[in-house]
Amino acid sequence: MPTRFVYRAGPTGRPHLLVLVVVALTVGLVGGATAAATVLWAEGRSDAIPGVVLPVVPVDDEPPAGVAAIADALLPTVVSLDVRGSGQGATGSGVVVRPDGYIVTNSHVVSGAAENGSITATFSDGVQVPARIVGRSPTYDLAVVRVDRKNLPTAPLGNSDRLRVGDPVVAVGSPLGLSGTVTTGIVSALDRPVTTRDDGEPSYISAIQTDAAINPGNSGGPLVDGYGRVVGITSAIATLGTGRSGGNIGLGFAIPVNQARRVAEQLIETGQAEYPVIGVLLDLTYPGPGAKIQGPGAPGEAVTPGGAADRAGVEPGDRILAVDGEPVETYEELVVLIRSLRPGDEIELQVRRGDNILTLDLTLGATVG
Repeated sequence: MPTRFVYRAGPTGRPHLLVLVVVALTVGLVGGATAAATVLWAEGRSDAIPGVVLPVVPVDDEPPAGVAAIADALLPTVVSLDVRGSGQGATGSGVVVRPDGYIVTNSHVVSGAAENGSITATFSDGVQVPARIVGRSPTYDLAVVRVDRKNLPTAPLGNSDRLRVGDPVVAVGSPLGLSGTVTTGIVSALDRPVTTRDDGEPSYISAIQTDAAINPGNSGGPLVDGYGRVVGITSAIATLGTGRSGGNIGLGFAIPVNQARRVAEQLIETGQAEYPVIGVLLDLTYPGPGAKIQGPGAPGEAVTPGGAADRAGVEPGDRILAVDGEPVETYEELVVLIRSLRPGDEIELQVRRGDNILTLDLTLGATVG
C-alpha cells in the first residue's frame, strides 16, 4: 500500500499534513484500487439519540502502574481479528468494551467483511470465535463488532482530554499477526491533523501521536496511559518507504478515546454514527492559507441551502481562516477540526470575504457516515 508522509511548515510555522498516511493493517491477499478523495459536506440530520453509555474510569490519586501490570490487565481485553472477504484477507486488533461481547476496532480493519465476509476473533486465552459487524463509521475509521461470549473482561476507558505531551503510553495489539504484543513510548504530540485512507473515503483524525512501536496489524488495538486506561485506538503509521514493507519509524497515530467512545456508543445503539458538518463544498485545489469554499459557478451547491453554513451567513468563495480561534491553513485541517466536535456544537468561524475579515457564529449540522 504506497504511502508518503510529508509535512509542510505553513505561515504560522506549524506542521501540516499534506499526504495520506498508511493504515496500520496487515493485508493478506490482493486488495482493490484506492478511490479518489472527495469532500462533500452534506446536510442531513439523523434523529437517533444514543442510549448506550460506555463508562469512563474516574481519575484517582493512585500512582501509575508498571508496564508489566498494565500488560497483565489489558491483554485479556485485546483480541486479534482475522478478516476474510472482498477478495482479500486482513489481520487487525480490537479491544473489548462491554462484557457481553462488544469490541471496538477500526473500520478499515473489518471493511473486507462488510459484504458476505467473515471475522474471527482470537482472545488471549487462545479461544477463537466468529464476530459480526454491529456498525461501521468510515468517516471516523471506527467500528464495533460483537462475539457470542459473556462475562468478558473489559478495558477501562480513560479521558483523552487529560493527556499531555510526554505522558507514558502503552500499545497492545497484533503487529504483523504477532498477537499479544506490548510496546511502550510517550505521547509525542496531540491534536495532530492526520488523514488516512484505506480503499474508500478518507478519514480525518485529530490524532494522538506516539513513538510507541506500532506496525501493520496494530490497527484497532488500544493505546493506554500509565494507569492502564484506554486513551486511544491505534489506527495509522507513517513510513518512509513506498512499498508495504515499511514498518515503525516512531510515528504512530491513535484516535482519541473520547471520540472513539462517542462513536462506539452510537454504533452499538443504532448501527450508525453521526458526524458534524457545516454544509459546504471545499475547493481542494486551493493551496491556502485557509480553506476556500468553492466559488460561484462551480459544480454543485458551494453552500448547501438551509444548511449550517448558509444559516450562519457563509457565502461561495469565502475562505475559512479559523475555527474558535484555532488557525486553519489547509482544508484537511478544517475537516479535522470540525470532525473533532459534535453535531449541534456552536462554533465561531473567522472568514475572509474579499478584503474583509468576518466573524460568523455557526451551529454544526449532522449527517451519518
